Amino acid sequence: MLNIRFARAARAAVIACALGGALFVAGCGKEQPAFQNLDITGNTQFGSNFSLPDTSGKIRTMADYKGKVVVLFFGYTHCPDVCPTTMAELSQALQQLGPDDAKRVQVLFVTVDPERDTAALLGQYVPAFNPSFVGLRPADDAQVKKVTKDFRIYYAKVPGKTPDSYTMDHTAASYVFDTDGKLRLFARDGQGAAPWVHDIKLLLD
Repeated sequence: MLNIRFARAARAAVIACALGGALFVAGCGKEQPAFQNLDITGNTQFGSNFSLPDTSGKIRTMADYKGKVVVLFFGYTHCPDVCPTTMAELSQALQQLGPDDAKRVQVLFVTVDPERDTAALLGQYVPAFNPSFVGLRPADDAQVKKVTKDFRIYYAKVPGKTPDSYTMDHTAASYVFDTDGKLRLFARDGQGAAPWVHDIKLLLD
């Protein structure tokens, strides 16, 4: 129980730090769009790119999705609540955007649990929410640590009753890039589809 409380406290500290820096930068901008999620345009505390294999083994970077709004979400397939909820909300948002706008949005799911999330499992889980969604699987611990450090993502294994029944405590938020590949938004979890639709439309326009 102590480990779980510590993990949750640490996660909260990481998010608070991220939000504090983001608010500072957002407040300095000029005529910022009225986003419903947190505007972190110009914030240099977070990563601006990644290099990770997809479920077929092909290395993906932001350059692969130029011209699209990219939503980068960190989670794992055994997640009982936050991950499936967020993925379902994003799927609903794309449906509400309509087919033309939805084609210009790319959702990327980065697993923080590659130990259990094999390429085959990730390749089934992610597209189950929407066929256009893509799963990214760090090849080793070094890649996990690099991408989570770059984007200030907290994650930690929480032991279960058996070695395979552990859960992963992790930062429950997404990052949104505009069509030029610039990081623009820090999106909170559990917000429903409406804020996603609102903010993605602004970025597409």
